[in-house]
Formats: sequence, C-alpha cells, structure tokens
Amino acid sequence: MILFKKYCRFWIGIFLTAAALSGFSETAPSHCIEIEPGDSREQIIEKAARVIPTPRQVAYMDREFIGFIHFGPNTYTGNEWGNGFEDPMIFAPSSPDTDQWCRIMKEAGMTQVVLTVKHHDGFCLWQTRYTDHSVASSLNFENGDGDILKSLSESCRKYGLKLGVYLSPADLYQIESPEGLYGNRSPYTERIIPRPVEGRPFADKRTFRFKVDDYNEYFLNQLFELLTEYGPIHEVWFDGATPKSKGGQQYAYKEWYELIRTLAPEAVIFGKGPDVRWCGNEAGNTRESEWSVIPLPVMPEECTWPDMTDADLGSREKLYSARCLYFLPAEVDTSIRHGWFYRDDSSQQVRSADNVFDIYERSVGGNAVLILNIPPNREGRFSPRDEAVLKEVGRRIREVYGNPFGAPGSVFTDNHPETFEEGDEFILHLDSKRTVTRFLIREAYETVGQRIESFRLQASVDGKWKTIEEGTCVGRKKILRFNPVTTDAFRVQITSSRLTPAVAEMNAYYAAPQPDPVFIEYKKNGKVKLGFSRNRFTWLLSGGRETVKTGQTIRYTLDGSDPVPENSKLYKFPFRLPEGGLLKIRPYLNGEPGPLTEVRLGLPETAFESVPDRRTIDGNPETAVTVPFDAAVPGKAVFVYRLKKQTLLSGISYLPPQTGRNGKIEAGRIETSNDGENWTPVGEFRFGNLINDPTERFYDFATPVEASFIRVVPLRIAEDGTEASVAEMKIFVR
Repeated sequence: MILFKKYCRFWIGIFLTAAALSGFSETAPSHCIEIEPGDSREQIIEKAARVIPTPRQVAYMDREFIGFIHFGPNTYTGNEWGNGFEDPMIFAPSSPDTDQWCRIMKEAGMTQVVLTVKHHDGFCLWQTRYTDHSVASSLNFENGDGDILKSLSESCRKYGLKLGVYLSPADLYQIESPEGLYGNRSPYTERIIPRPVEGRPFADKRTFRFKVDDYNEYFLNQLFELLTEYGPIHEVWFDGATPKSKGGQQYAYKEWYELIRTLAPEAVIFGKGPDVRWCGNEAGNTRESEWSVIPLPVMPEECTWPDMTDADLGSREKLYSARCLYFLPAEVDTSIRHGWFYRDDSSQQVRSADNVFDIYERSVGGNAVLILNIPPNREGRFSPRDEAVLKEVGRRIREVYGNPFGAPGSVFTDNHPETFEEGDEFILHLDSKRTVTRFLIREAYETVGQRIESFRLQASVDGKWKTIEEGTCVGRKKILRFNPVTTDAFRVQITSSRLTPAVAEMNAYYAAPQPDPVFIEYKKNGKVKLGFSRNRFTWLLSGGRETVKTGQTIRYTLDGSDPVPENSKLYKFPFRLPEGGLLKIRPYLNGEPGPLTEVRLGLPETAFESVPDRRTIDGNPETAVTVPFDAAVPGKAVFVYRLKKQTLLSGISYLPPQTGRNGKIEAGRIETSNDGENWTPVGEFRFGNLINDPTERFYDFATPVEASFIRVVPLRIAEDGTEASVAEMKIFVR
C-alpha cells in the first residue's frame, strides 16, 4: 500500500521544521550522526536511516563508471611494483595519445578518469618542480618536455570527462635515494606551501602554513601543483600500500585533506580519506549488500580510514556498537588486464566484454562506483584488444540501459531523483507488454537516506503476481538480473526497512540472454571436464554445479587460436592433457557465441614423483601450505617438486593464500636440477600488490629448461612476513 508522496527537499524541510516546533524529536538528516549514550537499538536504526551523502558524494556516485590509468616505468619493466631505482630514461612512449584514451573511455560509458601520476616507485608523470625523478628526466619522451597529466587534462576537457589523480603516499625513490626525504627523521617545523622554486612561479598565489616534516612538505608541494595547474580535479586517490617503510615515516593526512578541501572543493578523497572507501578487493567482486551507511568506532576527525574488507559492513548488528554513523560509499577497482600495468599483448590476459559488463552491472547496480583500469601500452596508447572490449561494453550499456520500458509520466521514470514515493509497495507499469531481463530500483538516498533492507520483485503474469527475484539493500541503484519474463507491470514489496522506504526510480530493461559460464575440472591424471555452471553472472573458471540448458554448447582449442566453429573442437566428452597446456573455451547459446575464456593448465598431479605437499597442486585455492621464513636465511624456505621424468619446463604460476596478510611470496628464485643435488638458477620473479590482489601470478622462463626437479626459493615476503605460503603452484611445459 502506498502511503503518500514526497516530491522535493523543500517539503522535507517544512516537515522537519514543523516537527521541531511541535516538540516531536527527530534526528535531522546528515552525512554523520553521532550515537549518544543510552540510545536504544531502535533509535540507532532510525538514525542510520537518516544518514545522507554530502553534495560531493552525490555528484561522485552519479558518475558511476570511471576509468583508471596506470602508466610509468613499470610499463617498460614488466613489474607491477617498481623498486625506485628505475632510470627515468626507460619511460619512452613513442606515440602517446591521451585523446585516444578519452575517446575510447567516453565510448565505453565512462564519465571520469583517474591517472596514476605517481605510483609507489616515486616516478612522476608531470613536470613537477620538486624532483628530477619525473618525465623531465625522460629524454626519450619529447626530449624531457613531455607531461602526461597536462595532455590528459586537455583531452578530458575535449571529451567532457572529469579528471582525478592517484598520488601514491608510498615513494620508493624517496626511500632508496641517499638524499631521499621519506623517513629521513627531519623535525616537524612550520613550512610554507608551496615552496617557491626559482624560475617557476605559480599563477595561484595562495599559500598555506603547515607544521610538517620534509616528506610531508614534499607531498603537499606536489599536491598543490596537481590541484592548481591541472584541474579542476574531482577525485584524489590515496591507497594504504606500504611496499617498504623507513624511519617511522608518518603521513600528515589532516594537512593533506585541508589542502584538498581548499583547492579542490568538489573532489572526493578515496581510500585513506573521508569520502569514498575501497570495496575490499581488486578482483571486481561486490558485496550482495553494499551499505553506504557504515558504523565508525570514533568520530570522523579521529578516524584513520582503514581498509574495510569484511563481508558485512552495515547490517543492523554492525551499527549497534558504533560511535557514529557515517555515509561512506564504495568504489570497486579492478583492471581490464591481468595486472595494473601493461606487460604484453600475447600472454597478458584481457577481460572479455561479458566479464566487464557483468562487473559493471554488479557494481554500479550494487550501490557502488566502478573504476576500471586500462593500462596504456609502450607506445602510450590503449591496445586494440582493450579498445574492442571497451567499445563493446559501451555499446551494451547504451543498448540495454538506454532503452527503458517504464511507462512515461510516472514519478519513477521522470529522471528526477528528487521526486519519489514513500510506502511499502510500489508498482511500475510498462509502456506495453515487454520481455524483460533487468529491473532497476533507486532510493531517494540523497535527501531521505538508505532505508530498504530487503524486498521482493514480482511481475504480472497471466493476471497474477509472480515473484521472480529478491534483493537486499538498494541505495543509489540496485539492478536485478533474471531469466526472461514477459509482462506489462512489476511490483516491489518491501520486506524489511529501517524507516518508511522512499523510492525515486524504477525501470525495466532487456539484455539478451548469454550462455551460462563454463566451469572446468582438471583431474589428477590430466583429464579435463567442461560444463556449464548454475552460478550465473560470474566470470571465473571454478567449479560450480553443472546444469544443462537446451541449445548450449562448448567449443575449445589447444593451439592458442580463438575457438570458432571453423577451427575448434565441439566438446562432447572429457579429454586428457597429460602435460597441461593453453585451453581456450567459448560457450554458445543457440549458435550465438558467449565470452571467450582461456586458462593455462600445468602438469597434472600424476606427473610428479614427489611434491612438498599435495595441497599445493590439488586445484583448491582455499588450501595452502606454509613454512617458516627468515629474511636473513631465505634459502631455508624452499618448495621442491620432483617429476617422474625429465621434462622441458617453460615456467610456473603462483597462487598466494587467499586469506590473511602473511605468507605471500613477493620475490623468489626458480632453480632446476636433474639429480636433486646440483641446482641451476633459471631466473628470479618479483610480484607486487599480493596483499590486495592475491590472484594467480605467472613467471615464464626466458628459455625452456630440461629438468627432473624444480624448486622455488622465496626471497621476500610481502610486508616483511615471517612465513612463506603456497595455495597453488603450477609447472608449465612448452
């Protein structure tokens, strides 16, 4: 039953004013509401329902889909994390084209781009006054006059995109350099920001006085450059990565925030900041219930904004012990490629359009903002593979969500989020009888708050309401996806809420059905079984319950070519790959192709005479083997694999433990042997960002090696850990 309608913020203000005059106690909407001693559970829930975003957070969430650019020395070294020793001359894009970046991102449906202007290696992509470790020393790039950020800011204005910057607080160049400022134990004294540099005056004459040390002065000077000479800036991106620490260095976040708020008042601060939080992973995964209203154990001015990775952040039980309730929306960050930086166009995997579109619907349609990384290649351009995926994703977004079926003239379809209905039941009439596979619902969260906890969606079928899907918290946008249903009306029934729900938007859409995702089972003897999974809307090749749907088939190849009917095998029965190999798979539904997926299979269990522990090759990422690690004597921690016969080996892959922070092998040495006593080094690997992104990492030998033994010698554990752990280790043959 619909109770009544509210149409604008003005009437809310009138209602609250009248309530106050009459003596009725009601918490006023705010982005932060304090919990008072003695508040009952009911009062706490009512307060949670009145937490609303700031105007800058509303504008940020309306941007929905953002591009991310990782570009720098790592693009040329192949490393995920640099070490600070890179020669600036290595950065040499031959034909950088930021217009191409922006044109493609615009076609993909993106509204903003965040550039990694300085990653953890400390190399700067703009003409900074405060270090030579920048493009100014890249003489192979426009003779040292190049400025990636300047070029991108001009392209953003040309294509109508907002601009953000990722300035890494960590700085390995400043740590490792003899005269580096990071952790130099300098005293905290009053500094004037920006520090003048002869011959390079600032057009912006504002100055600030902060009591900080040398590194924080350096950081604030660079922030001033970024926020006054390349803007307007709409997001400042800070993460909590600490690849290496020195001298007890602390970051002056309070001063950083003050500078940002003054110079870029429209900018949200991501991660280690008060506006936007990290979703908790870098794989594109999203929570089923993504609450923007979360509990804080302290007041915001005292908060250190730690990573929030729990599966549940904002349910009722989480709220009761809060010091305050705070609006902090989630940003889902992931990369279109396997890794944040470009490595190559042969072995580096690229997500399919199906995969990216799935992540888009789950994140943007799950009360979050999606930021998708597209790393430029060594020319300084998006590679054709990435471009094709992005254009297809943009086409699907426009095709599906640019064609709503809701009848015009409704408060739900008027494209005005400030208008809404309140109640516990809402009906959307369609413009005619339609076949539908998507349903969108949006709360009036900007003015009223996030209130809906659960609901059911029903469709009118043959004159009766039929439940077709259920959902949890809504917030800015919830997209439900389901098998095709033909109807002319939908009904949303609220089954749980914090206060009277207020719905601002509902609509229905159609997206063509796709084949169910393919799963793979790789047996101990090398037998491969393929099938379709009931776990729809996922992209990972992992288990699942087999299902049979009429019209679904699978084609595959083993020679590296993409499977099409003309050159691939039709899967009918399990087959054996006694030495593993590259398997490319494409499902079909009634002859129409689905997403292409590829997986590298290592030697099966039966190829090994002995292993350190069978759990390292059992195909189960949840089981891990751990040994003690001492950085002083790293050779004591080894993982030795003995093969049944001499084999031509070409590389390995390493999957770190999927939980916890300790044990992730960041660097190691690969050695081979034919007798188990005399060992020959093959090479050393270095993997970055394992804590936040514990995905499978690959190391290919420069030249294949004939051997009967192979061992992995850990040399460094992420965050200087004291254990070395392996969840899965694959050994590849040529």
